[in-house]
Amino acid sequence: MPKNKSIRLLTFCLVLFSLISASKTVAQSVRLSGTVFSNERKPLEGASVTVFPAKISTITDKDGGFILNGIPKNATKLTVRFSGYAVYEMKLKLEKSAVIIPNIFLISEVKELQEVIVSESYEGRRKKEESLNIETVNSSFIQRNLGGSLMQSLQRLPGVKTISIGSGGSKPLIRGLGFNQVIVVENGIKHEGQQWGADHGLEIDQYAVNRVEIIKGPSSFMYGSDAIGGAVNIKPIHQPAKNVLGGNIDFTGKSNNEQFGGSVNLFGRKEKWFFDTRMTVMDYGDYRVPTDTVHVYNYAVRLHKNQLRNTAGREFDLHGSTGFISEKFKSIVYLSRVYTKSGFFANAHGLEPRNVDTNLHDKSSRDILMPFQEVTHHKISNTTSFELGNHQWETQIGFQKNFRREWSHYVNHGYMPPIYPDEMYAPQDLERQYDKEVFSIAVKDHFYLNKHQITIGANAEKQENTINGWSFLIPAFKQFNSGIFVYDKWQLNDFWLLHGAVRADYGQIKIKEYMDWFPSEISENGQTTQEFLKRSEDLTRQFSSFNWSAGVNYNPGSLTLKTNLGTSFRMPIAKELASNGVNYHYFRFEKGNSDLNPERSYQLDLGMEWQASKWSVQLSPFFNYFPNYIYLNPTSQHDIYYGAGNQVFEYQQSKVMRYGGELQTRYQVLRQISVEILAEYLYSEQLSGSKKGYTLPFSPPASVLFGMTYNPEIKNLRDTYLSLDYRYTAPQNQIVPPEKKTNASNVINLGLGTKIRSGKQDLILSLQVQNLFNTRYLNHTSFYRLIELPEAGRNIILSLRLPFLLSN
Repeated sequence: MPKNKSIRLLTFCLVLFSLISASKTVAQSVRLSGTVFSNERKPLEGASVTVFPAKISTITDKDGGFILNGIPKNATKLTVRFSGYAVYEMKLKLEKSAVIIPNIFLISEVKELQEVIVSESYEGRRKKEESLNIETVNSSFIQRNLGGSLMQSLQRLPGVKTISIGSGGSKPLIRGLGFNQVIVVENGIKHEGQQWGADHGLEIDQYAVNRVEIIKGPSSFMYGSDAIGGAVNIKPIHQPAKNVLGGNIDFTGKSNNEQFGGSVNLFGRKEKWFFDTRMTVMDYGDYRVPTDTVHVYNYAVRLHKNQLRNTAGREFDLHGSTGFISEKFKSIVYLSRVYTKSGFFANAHGLEPRNVDTNLHDKSSRDILMPFQEVTHHKISNTTSFELGNHQWETQIGFQKNFRREWSHYVNHGYMPPIYPDEMYAPQDLERQYDKEVFSIAVKDHFYLNKHQITIGANAEKQENTINGWSFLIPAFKQFNSGIFVYDKWQLNDFWLLHGAVRADYGQIKIKEYMDWFPSEISENGQTTQEFLKRSEDLTRQFSSFNWSAGVNYNPGSLTLKTNLGTSFRMPIAKELASNGVNYHYFRFEKGNSDLNPERSYQLDLGMEWQASKWSVQLSPFFNYFPNYIYLNPTSQHDIYYGAGNQVFEYQQSKVMRYGGELQTRYQVLRQISVEILAEYLYSEQLSGSKKGYTLPFSPPASVLFGMTYNPEIKNLRDTYLSLDYRYTAPQNQIVPPEKKTNASNVINLGLGTKIRSGKQDLILSLQVQNLFNTRYLNHTSFYRLIELPEAGRNIILSLRLPFLLSN
């Protein structure tokens, strides 16, 4: 049977199964709703509501309200938990199809000095119920660890690193995998930019982020291709409470690159309609490093005032959302525009680091001269959910447009003409341009069948990427992806939880041919002719994949054990299949391989967590095997047509083994003092191919963070903290050429913050001192590691949030 017919048949069967189960379960389940208040009659947002024995849970909204669908009629107990309040329990006797619980009032809990009581949070319960390793952080965590970008703010978490370029751009690296091996999801839509390049940052405004879930390890069964290494799931913001108009203002200043700026948020809601808007503006100068000289491929580059010339930038972002919310129907539209303009380190771009006008660049630390990049990312999406009996349907439709331009002075090399032609189709200084448009759609059905919580879903994505500019690296292409999946979470009893998922995917990529705009000299049989060389052939590749995942959770009280075994895949991208040009950021020539097969991954994840009154220990080991990992391999060849004899790198595939894990330990020493240890380790080895025995590029070394937090009680202040972090990073001697070995490093960071009551709102103040002692050290996963560029020097970050309430 053809693959397309097989997928259509499977889709029909899944929908039919969903409709049949709907008719069977609608009469067997109950809908519970209610509202949770404090003993001061204030709504409690984020309270955990759980029904037993089914262990179906939810959290309350800003009004303290909750809705639980698909509750079995044999449910006997409901519990409500909220930090700082005693656990509320009530018996259930469900006879009707819809039950409204009377208002629930929680009583404040008095904590004795000798004992620390921490109620289970929503995030903690998610960890217990998911077989994959998940870390969840909120906006408070981001503000306490504010970096130059969202991913830099998240890399305090073990297993999470970044590939950073400058002070304002970075991309995620989860357990050593990045680029198109890790996906970013924002408001339910897969974020699509030019994520294949190390110099291409993530177009996400971290001030617009409320909550982030980081999935460590393969999650293709839920997200499809590109989630082979993990996922960063940026959750939607909470909708405002009814009949409210308010917002907040954020100010941020950083000493290292003299950054200033902030973000303004305004939101409001009547009964069922709401809106939420935000505007973010940032401006920063060249950032400083603790050295006055950098060696760019054996050429010594002197730095003016320790600043990396031309790394200044600016950012201007707009966000908006509006929607309609009722008890059984919700539809929200999200719109955003993220614009960044940032310079490339002038001495580390092009063909020759010597050809830089240092006097021009050193006149100002805030100007943005060539080379620089401009990126504008537009996104519009709609998420609609509604209830139909025991089923909760969700649809997501999105459109994105990523427009990226790299500007640089035209410098002829190879057989390029010495004078730029007047009739050229591209502006003289436009080095490269990528214009990507993406349409996506997804449908999900969540329902309960006895003790089974089932999700059935399908998604499709179509993208087109056009190119422009006088330089060529990757061709224009069109790409289509689609997939269907079934996921079952089966609650055996109060202790055991089983997971199972299957997914089928189909993908197609069409690559467009590209011819040089200038002729090159070709010598054959003693004769020399001039030809317009073809850099890329017309190419169409189709891919299909079937993946599965199985897991089990065991939760006997304070101990949690979990395991998950599954497969993932990733279809090769245009760069891997058809790149054929000079990468000016790496001084190398990159060449694709049109015969590449999709990457496939097999991974075993384990998890153990133990919690006591003062202790918390979490261990997350994993084992990963790739039978055909795609990597860029350096060869003995050198380019003669397009550069200055750059070494040629070609894409190849090999067998790869990876294993490692993360450890998180916390201990409450005293009521106001806690300590923690966050450690991570990763080992990877190529088992075949020309680099057999070597590791993989950008493999992070082992590291351990020792943290201590002091929470004093100060009159008129709330949630005051003083934190000290010491991170030791081991040397990385396991490398793959042309990488260099990286020495060990020791870095200390300080943080303090508090909340000051101002009317009905809390003014939130935080201060960080990153790299307290201005230590010179190298980051093995940095974009600039190959030129031995150290990380940024001491950086003092001051942030202030001013919430305001105009009406309530």
